Amino acid sequence: MADTLKIASWNINSVRFRINIVEQFLKEEAPDILCLQETKVIDGDFPRAAFEALGYRHNLLHGQRMHHGVAILSKVPVVEDDRLDWQANGEARHVGVRLPNGVRLENVYVPAGGDVPDRTVNPKFGQKLDFVERMTGWSEGLRVPTILVGDFNIAPLECDVWSHKALLDVVSHTPIEVEALGRLQAAHDWVDLGRSFLPAPTRNWTWWSYRAKDWLASDRGRRLDHMWASPEVAKAATEHKVHESCRSWLKPSDHVPIVTEFAF
Repeated sequence: MADTLKIASWNINSVRFRINIVEQFLKEEAPDILCLQETKVIDGDFPRAAFEALGYRHNLLHGQRMHHGVAILSKVPVVEDDRLDWQANGEARHVGVRLPNGVRLENVYVPAGGDVPDRTVNPKFGQKLDFVERMTGWSEGLRVPTILVGDFNIAPLECDVWSHKALLDVVSHTPIEVEALGRLQAAHDWVDLGRSFLPAPTRNWTWWSYRAKDWLASDRGRRLDHMWASPEVAKAATEHKVHESCRSWLKPSDHVPIVTEFAF
């Protein structure tokens, strides 16, 4: 294992449909490990060959037809392939591995939660809160140095959205979600690497809706994608980047990649 390890995380919103920009990103940025969310493909149809051709020969997949799906593509050997059901219904939303140095890497896709922030009328919102609560219980018992990455579908800080006032009642930025994410973070003293390197209120958005004809002109972004680390692992982090330019690539995802480099 190299002295440095570069880990990328990206909600790709269909890996087969966007394989060209994934290949472009891997050629330009060359992370050691790529964690994908919302791959939208069963494992048997995953485009393994494209990744193997670029040196990502260690592929850990947890796929589902047309929905959800997560994957870890790695140039370095990884072991202990885990799939935790924090959704409690079998949806493919987590895959985890152990790196050669013993650090765990957990890749998660938290449910979006529907449109109405009320679990009594919108079961999807309740599922999202329960998902985060199960992650919190897992975090409380965590004793292994860990990196937790993925699409959390929650923008916690006021500066993590284009307008705090406008989005207070919009799912992804409601107080109840922010509080739930805060409990998750406190359960393991997780270090939010995105805000460690780009402190608030620095611009640090990772998602822009497809609804805007010109995403950059309207620039209504949210920070939904995160990379957290156990306190001892966070000390090894040397750099963190948000690749905002990928939102303008051909057939883009509505999310952009985030990358952290570690010196172990």
